[in-house]
Amino acid sequence: MEIVKDVYRLTSRFPEHELYGLTGQMRRSGVSIPSNVAEGFRRQYAKEYRQFLRVSLGSCAELETQVTIARELSYMSKGEEAQLLEKLDHECRMISSLTKKL
Repeated sequence: MEIVKDVYRLTSRFPEHELYGLTGQMRRSGVSIPSNVAEGFRRQYAKEYRQFLRVSLGSCAELETQVTIARELSYMSKGEEAQLLEKLDHECRMISSLTKKL
């Protein structure tokens, strides 16, 4: 959830012409991470939960790429990029670990 809030704060400063482009895509990717974890958790079977966790990992990878694109377009600072990528890396490791334990 912290990543989602960070993404929304950062993208609120992006140029208006990116609203339906990079801004929207980053927000969707960010929201998709915890949403898929939550949806999978409510499923009755570990196999389904693992699949939703894999989708969350895909969303993490998408968001990592989008953060880098945003930095290269000078929409965020190197420090903001590094901080968000560090949080994403930590989140990916936690999801991967959970997937292996199921």
